Amino acid sequence: MNRHIRYAAMFLVVAAFAVLAAGCGSKKSSTSTTTTSSGGGGGNTAVGTGTYDNGSSKKGGIYRIGWEQSFGFTNNFDPTGEYLGNAWGLYSNLMLRSLVGYKHLPGAAGNETIGDLATDVPTPTDNGLTYTYKLRTGIKWGPPVNRVVTSKDVAYAMNRLASPKDGGQYSFYYTDIVGWDAVASGKAKTISGITTPDNNTIVFKLTKPVGDFNLRMSMPATAPIPSEVGNCFEGKPGDYGRDVVSNGPYMLQGIDKVKLPCSALKPASGYDGANGNHLILVRNPNYDQSTDQYRKNYPDQFDFRVNSNADDIFAQVKAGTLEDEVSSPQPKTIREYATDPSIKSMMIPNVGDRTNYFTMNLTQAPFDDIHVRKAMNWITDKAALQKAWGGPIPGAIANHIVPPVLYNNGLSEYNPYATPNNAGDLAKAQAEMKLSKYDPGKTGKCTASACKGVLVIADTRAVDTRMVPLLEADAAKIGLTLTVRSINGAYTTIQTPSKNIPMSERPSWGKDFADPGTFFSLLFHSKAIIKTGNTNYSLVGITPAIAAAVGAKGNLANVPSVDPDIDACQAKLGEDRTTCWENLDKKLMERVVPWVPYLWPNNVFIVGPKVTHWNYDQFTDGPAFSSVSVKQ
Repeated sequence: MNRHIRYAAMFLVVAAFAVLAAGCGSKKSSTSTTTTSSGGGGGNTAVGTGTYDNGSSKKGGIYRIGWEQSFGFTNNFDPTGEYLGNAWGLYSNLMLRSLVGYKHLPGAAGNETIGDLATDVPTPTDNGLTYTYKLRTGIKWGPPVNRVVTSKDVAYAMNRLASPKDGGQYSFYYTDIVGWDAVASGKAKTISGITTPDNNTIVFKLTKPVGDFNLRMSMPATAPIPSEVGNCFEGKPGDYGRDVVSNGPYMLQGIDKVKLPCSALKPASGYDGANGNHLILVRNPNYDQSTDQYRKNYPDQFDFRVNSNADDIFAQVKAGTLEDEVSSPQPKTIREYATDPSIKSMMIPNVGDRTNYFTMNLTQAPFDDIHVRKAMNWITDKAALQKAWGGPIPGAIANHIVPPVLYNNGLSEYNPYATPNNAGDLAKAQAEMKLSKYDPGKTGKCTASACKGVLVIADTRAVDTRMVPLLEADAAKIGLTLTVRSINGAYTTIQTPSKNIPMSERPSWGKDFADPGTFFSLLFHSKAIIKTGNTNYSLVGITPAIAAAVGAKGNLANVPSVDPDIDACQAKLGEDRTTCWENLDKKLMERVVPWVPYLWPNNVFIVGPKVTHWNYDQFTDGPAFSSVSVKQ
């Protein structure tokens, strides 16, 4: 999985399953704990409350989870560089308390920020340039550190994140802190804009207002790290993951047997990073429940075991030898749960705060012509693509960039390329194509040589093999013939601008935190265009200088930029901020047109018969492990 794919794999079901009732409210009314639909035409699907109850919640027991992929994650579980959502779920629910946190609930309530390590979520001062956090008392490090967490531990983690040698994978979120660039460039050792007046206070000075700064401080890389252990792994990205020290309710099994100093450190037995086959968490003896309102911490132990056989995982879940899964069930598994009333409630679909889309490179023919890009939006049969994923339960049809749930259901009715039954509109696609330079004869088809053999990068998943023929057939209706190259793990290729890929059907993007800016800043700002690991696949805002730096070649003459729009929205707060992002969404869909968005996916989880309580965590888009419970 790509580092930005923060969620469990999207799950497949047959289209004949009963569709759950639809529900969309106004953007100002989404305040309940019920998971709200992403909206979208054709299969607008409410996914229930995001909770499951089968008895009373009690302390005790072992909660066992089948995990389909390796525990190598993206940075071997080192929070400074770890960028996989499944790992974030473990950190934020069970192990790490950052300054700002969440309630670990489904729906809108689960995206509301709270003070976690900090006493509250501060209001900025100094015209939005200063954020001051006060730390709670009574929060201690687990073994082998065994002392109170201080503001200096947060400052240390931030300095570690700023230093390229320590493997930070999303440090770009913090470059507006005064002095950040000096550490990143090696000109300074500490960030001048971060100060700690006392052990319970940390102050951040910014170069400009950043409206979502509190949200950025909820991400796991900002959680404190004790320097006495962190220093043992300086310049060794990923190695701290084997000995992550907890300030939350659970810790790595065996870390109480790990000893300092650095020369004596050995990997904790509870995390097998080398082989990636288990992660075992037990209670942190230094954790004080009275400091933590939202984590319930019922089980005595969490036992995560890797099993590459998804069918076996779900057989064990059904049999009760596993309580939960982070996996990808086959259609037969979903069919079984959807049609059997005795187990149907154990299948829990939830909105994923994610968009699946086809990306078009604005520098590559024929997609350097906006009319071709618009024609692709008009011709795409989104209903067929939804069916390829399995129908409405895996997700609602997407009509624009950001899922409406991140606008508090704003833009839920916005559909700039609406077609009958979401099946595409040949007449409108041809009318748009006639405006293109690649249709000199005004035939309604792309007739130039650039329209033949257009390279498309696909992945090799089963769902990709179902989508590719649909994409080829739609493109052919307007004269585009595609040369599809399927790659196992396509992201590495499409994230390399020097490959000059015209189109890809692989991309999917989910929020890093509950703000639309996590879509726009990383997907459309020119600063996101980098040599490797690039996420602005369409190269919106690319300049000749950027192209030279990343090795991209193509038609750079008329590539639009939305950098000023993104920068303006980032400085806003509240409803003004939401409205700003909504307007940018419309601008991108109508005047830039870098994508064909087609699905707002859901996440689907299945629990076992011994589970007495389970709910979805909207922030991490996975199980809220901090509130699950199991029968003794």
